[in-house]
Amino acid sequence: MRSPMRGLYATVAVLCLGPLAAGCGGDSRAAEPGEILLQSLAAPGPDPFTASTVTAGTPPALPVVAGAPKSPSGGGVSLRTMSGATPGLYAGIQGEAACDVGRQAGLLAADKRKAKAFAEAVGVERSGVAAFLRGLTPVVLRVDVRVTGHGFHDGAAVARQSVLQAGTAVLVDEFGAPRVRCASGAPLKQPVAIRTALVNKGEPWSGYRADRVIVIKPAAQAVNNLLLVSAVDNGWIERPGGTEGEDDAGPAVLPPVDPDEVFGDPSRTAPGGAVDSAGAERATPEPRPSAAPPQPQLPVEPAPVQSAPPEPPVEPDVPAAPQPDLPADLDQGVPDIVEPEPVDPGLTAGSEAGQEQDPVGTEPFAPAGPGQESLPETHVLPR
Repeated sequence: MRSPMRGLYATVAVLCLGPLAAGCGGDSRAAEPGEILLQSLAAPGPDPFTASTVTAGTPPALPVVAGAPKSPSGGGVSLRTMSGATPGLYAGIQGEAACDVGRQAGLLAADKRKAKAFAEAVGVERSGVAAFLRGLTPVVLRVDVRVTGHGFHDGAAVARQSVLQAGTAVLVDEFGAPRVRCASGAPLKQPVAIRTALVNKGEPWSGYRADRVIVIKPAAQAVNNLLLVSAVDNGWIERPGGTEGEDDAGPAVLPPVDPDEVFGDPSRTAPGGAVDSAGAERATPEPRPSAAPPQPQLPVEPAPVQSAPPEPPVEPDVPAAPQPDLPADLDQGVPDIVEPEPVDPGLTAGSEAGQEQDPVGTEPFAPAGPGQESLPETHVLPR
């Protein structure tokens, strides 16, 4: 029973990229500091370890690759780093190996100096080179990949920072990381950042974009079965680790991603360990429209709750004070005090018929008797 795939996706790291100027690759010499060698899929490159062991096969269709984000240092871009366990990271043909592993082992065994340098580069004993190779799995890169490659120069393995073109046949280890380039027999390791002035060596191939290069990081746990994309029909192939296609089969459970979208969505990667090269290597990506910067989200204060106005206090009933008895012809309200009206001098004593009446309809006006002063009458008006 095959073990399920573990660790579908991995992290984002920071490695930098160089200008796309063409160099004079192919010379047989040790690598200079700051060089990145661009290696096309079939060219052996400078100082190969062996002749090519690539087997003929159908090249894979190239998927869409999302551009790398800007470097945190602001001087370059951050290469997307994907786990060696990622489904669809590699391609292949069901039942066929991209490299002849047995021939690769035989070529190294025939040259003791190269076998010794190869063993030192991959970290095994010279006597264990053949076993090391037979434990690897032949696959094909689906995207351009940054690695530390090697050339055999002056009896030793010379490390070179390299970019391998999509379609390159490689051997990967149990953690899904590239370990051997089949076109030259060169050992492969994880890339390192360049912190000095950079010069690209070799001709960039058609469609090469420096910000589309990725780094393949060893998976956190061993990958028992690699999920490859078929170079024939773009379907899925499950290849057990350390085999050369003889045990290929369709996966029992399809991965949760379309083969064409494996590299197209940067959100499938996650932040992780980064090596900032302080912008020593720079990319020259194609111009693209700049997106509007995201607007900061301000805290939203809750709307104030409209509270109902307070109820007026209820005053206790107080019995009304008793009112004094008033004449029946007056209103029962409280009388108003008004100023007295002046006496009309035209009125004479003894007037009977047509006597003037008080304008308010009170008692008739009576003149004062002999020896008495005439006082003004005080009237009470109704309300």
